[in-house]
Amino acid sequence: MDLQLNNAFMQEFLSPIWLSLKVATISGVIVIIMGTLIGKALARRKFKGKAVVETILMLPMVLPPTVVGFLLIVVFGKNSIIGQAIEWIFNQPIIFTWWAAVIAAVVVAFPLMYQSAKSGFQEVDHDIEEAARIDGASEWKTFLFISVPLASKMLLAGSILSFARALGEFGATLMFAGNIPGVTQTIPTAIYIALDSGNMVMAWMWVIAIMILSFGMMLIVRMKQDE
Repeated sequence: MDLQLNNAFMQEFLSPIWLSLKVATISGVIVIIMGTLIGKALARRKFKGKAVVETILMLPMVLPPTVVGFLLIVVFGKNSIIGQAIEWIFNQPIIFTWWAAVIAAVVVAFPLMYQSAKSGFQEVDHDIEEAARIDGASEWKTFLFISVPLASKMLLAGSILSFARALGEFGATLMFAGNIPGVTQTIPTAIYIALDSGNMVMAWMWVIAIMILSFGMMLIVRMKQDE
């Protein structure tokens, strides 16, 4: 009986951690790709309305999480074209699934990656990129073998910060994905429910777990910046 209780306790403890890591990893890959490409595209390009475009890209960083969650429900809900298309293709709505948690994490983490990538590419010596093009390198080769390595410090920092932000996302995830144990319950939502129900032991365990993960990632960023 004690062994069964211990197993149940550990399963309850580990389930939000594994789900959070899965959501943060998948959303992190998406954010890294999108943030790097868009950051490179807008790093030195000037056009009318650029300030408006960048403001929209950075908006999730300052919007209340409840507003982000509300907008995601509107965009991906059953009454929207996107939501109806997703339900038709997958035979179920995306709301209250772990993929909803991934989308919420992507939206809130993207600004960090974009800003880091943009700053990194702005610091790359343009003459070096031009020299590579003159030597016959294509745009993609110049990007992959010249621009990315030279901006790698900022790209790495942005990647880790984005992963950490996705790992700690709470408000938008709670509204858009819900808090279904074993399905959409991440560490932050699990802490909220544990605290609300008075389960301080489990709440403290999850708090310590996410603090250790976050501390480790921030330490890596600081060490890389000091190199």
